[in-house]
Formats: sequence, C-alpha cells, structure tokens
Amino acid sequence: MTPYLRALRLGVARGRIEFLHSITQPQELFQYFFWPIIFFVVMLFMRNSTVPGTEFSLGASVLPGVIGMNVAFAMIGVASILVTEREDGTLLRAKSTPNGMLSYLVAKTFLVAAMTAMSALLILLGGIALFGSDVTPSVTGAVLLVVVFVLGMLAVVPIGAAIGALITNPRSMGLVFLPMGGLISISGIFYPITAMATWLQAVAQVFPVYWLGLGMRSALLPSEMAAAEIGESWRHLETLGVLGVWAVLGLVLAPPLLRRMARRESGSAVQSRREDAMKRVG
Repeated sequence: MTPYLRALRLGVARGRIEFLHSITQPQELFQYFFWPIIFFVVMLFMRNSTVPGTEFSLGASVLPGVIGMNVAFAMIGVASILVTEREDGTLLRAKSTPNGMLSYLVAKTFLVAAMTAMSALLILLGGIALFGSDVTPSVTGAVLLVVVFVLGMLAVVPIGAAIGALITNPRSMGLVFLPMGGLISISGIFYPITAMATWLQAVAQVFPVYWLGLGMRSALLPSEMAAAEIGESWRHLETLGVLGVWAVLGLVLAPPLLRRMARRESGSAVQSRREDAMKRVG
C-alpha cells in the first residue's frame, strides 16, 4: 500500500471514529441540528398553507431548499473545524506525521459529510411524516437526490477548507456567516427566486446555494412545481454544471492554501495564539 493510500485509509478510519464520537456529544449534535430543527418547526407551521395558485403545501415546497441549505452549511462546518483546531494545536500535530495533513483533511471531510447526510436524512424523514407523498421521492428522484448531495458536498467542502485556511482567528467566522445568510436570502430557499429583481437572480445563480436548492426541489417536488422556477424548468444540466465548476474551483484553490497554512504552523505560533487567548479571557 502506497503512503497516500494509507493516509486516505487512516483518514477514513479517523473520520468514522470522530463521527461516532460526535453523535454521542450533546453539544456537537446541537451545533449540527440547531438550524435544521428551527426550519423544521417553521415548516410545521406552514403545513396548512399552500403555494399561491396551487393546492400544494407551502411547507412541502420549502423542504427541499432546507435540505440544500443544510448541505451548503457544510462549507462553514469545515472552515470552523480548521480554524478552531489550528488554534488549539491539533493541526500542528497532524502536520508532524507523514502525510498527516492529507489524513487529517480526509477525516474532517468524512466527519462533516456524515453529519450533513444524517441531518439531511432526518429532515427528509420528518418532511415525509408531515407531508406524505408530496415530498416522498420516486426511484429516479432518490437517485437525483444522492447525486446532488454528493456533488454539492464536493462543491462546498473544498471551498470551506480554503476559507478555513485563510481565516486565522475563530472570532472572524462571522465574516463567513454574514455572506452565507445573504446568499440564502436571495437563493429561493423560502420563496421563488423569480419573485426577486433580475440582478439578484443573476447573483444567486453564480453561487452553489441556489443550485443545491434547485437540485433538491427537482428531486423531491412534482414536475408541475417547476413552473415557479427560472425558465419554468428544473435545469438539471445547469445544476450539475455549476456545482461541478465549484467543485473544480475548490479542488484547485484548497490544496495550495492548505499547504501554505501548514507551512506557517509551528509550536511558537500555537503558543502565541494560546497566550493571546489567555489575555482575552483574563
């Protein structure tokens, strides 16, 4: 077995262990499931409302977008882990072992993907319990759901790693949350994007959040609901294309940024950050 394959294998094993550990920690579960629970409650209150001009449940129409948004938030999850574990020295320990950074990144990717998949599945099952056949995927829809999920993770996780490599202070994560909130608000998660100004529609279509929501809606909603979308179409090829471009972009940007971050890590840098943290506490 080559060193790289061994690092990948160790990364998957470590990620599985961290995943099993995370699902036993109430604090970590709360961090992953807080927003999905909030949006599930919102959908609960919307279950008796209908999409204007139709008899289709408004809550059911929002459900796929919430799942897509949940996938998009994996980007913040990866970035937060990198920033936090760089400050506490975990990243330095990974750097000190052969191919340790590769194994570390594989483990964190596995962890975030597994937690995101679990929360998405819980949202879907809760939605099926609330809305029944309105959001129960067909065989084709289930396949499309998995394809969009996997491609979405490939699109957002490397970008999250690149962002985490650039941010040096955990308190700066607010700089990521604010733009993400803005993108969610214009990406058609809670109401049709066609209701917004044309220039906002153009901005939303540049980023993966909109396409994740669109892909999930195409997998879970009936075909007639496409009438509310741009061009009255699910635009499957465009969805796969844009998410694929973001995946390639992230895979191009993340490795050099992570290597630069790793080169800058040292015992003195970690100690300096700890001393700064103690001063803030004091």
